[in-house]
Amino acid sequence: MSDFSSLEQETLAAIDAAADETALEAVRIAALGKKGTISALLSGLGKLPPEARKEQGAAINLLKEKVTAALALRRAGLKEAALQARLAAETLDVTLPARVSPLDLGRLHPISQVTDELAAIFAEMGFSIAEGPDIETDDYNFGKLNFPPDHPARDMHDTFFLAAGASGERKVLRTHTSPVQVRTMLTQKPPIRVICPGRTYRCDSDQTHTPMFHQVEGLVIDKQANLGHLKWILQEFCKAFFEVADVKMRFRPSFFPFTEPSMEVDIQCSRKGGEIRFGEGEDWLEILGCGMVHPNVLRNCGLDPDVYQGFAWGIGIDRIAMLKYGMPDLRAFFEADIRWLTHYGFRPFDVPTLLSGLSN
Repeated sequence: MSDFSSLEQETLAAIDAAADETALEAVRIAALGKKGTISALLSGLGKLPPEARKEQGAAINLLKEKVTAALALRRAGLKEAALQARLAAETLDVTLPARVSPLDLGRLHPISQVTDELAAIFAEMGFSIAEGPDIETDDYNFGKLNFPPDHPARDMHDTFFLAAGASGERKVLRTHTSPVQVRTMLTQKPPIRVICPGRTYRCDSDQTHTPMFHQVEGLVIDKQANLGHLKWILQEFCKAFFEVADVKMRFRPSFFPFTEPSMEVDIQCSRKGGEIRFGEGEDWLEILGCGMVHPNVLRNCGLDPDVYQGFAWGIGIDRIAMLKYGMPDLRAFFEADIRWLTHYGFRPFDVPTLLSGLSN
């Protein structure tokens, strides 16, 4: 019986010392498995005399019950401890604010937003979007647009020239998106109604100029296109873009090699309190250049100026973004400052439409 007492103490001590369910299972097998110590005692009862068998059988069964109960109790304790540890590790503080979704953090750059606004406005007028390469030939960037060989715009202080290729031709970073108009006229038959947004490059840098900037140009070629159509398009564009009921515009004579006549366009505004507001006031602000497509440009693009005529205009996207959304310095557009973008950027799902509003 003393052996039973020692076995009981050893087994119960091993059960208490089990650190996890795996260790506890090892103790159970060692005691109650087919080759366990208690199972061995039970299998040896058959060799004892009847009286001894009855006495030891009762003692062994009592030991087995104690061990089984101790195992069940310890297993329950280990499960409870494991559950508490998991709960502690996975605790959520419901008083903390919810994490901000990436869709709420992300912002569209104002240039992308304004370009989408332009596309929405002109799409309503029946215009499609035309695009072309940033690196252009001298012929497309200047020659076909009626720039004379000695025109100042060709000089190094205005244009980024690339190294000459094997043929000796020097390509340029386009100084305007007008080469896209040339490519359109060379590949499409009139009537043509396109806008040409994109990056352009000039050697210039200050608060309102950068070496790389964004421009959108419009082109209409038809048999009866005239300045009255041009004026209506520009007025409707300004009303829609600046979201005002009416605008007053004035057209001043100017000169561009690719248009004749050429005009600068001013829009009426108010500058009270240092804030520019359109559709009111007595001040004027230059906003774009335009004119009728020069007959030489039409000829250079394979169109007969006695049959077709057209008009074009060009607007700086960065400039009108600054005017509409109150951004004081053009250089900040290109500094990749996340704080600036968080302040001035637009939510990804704020898709501009004329129905719901351009700048919701």
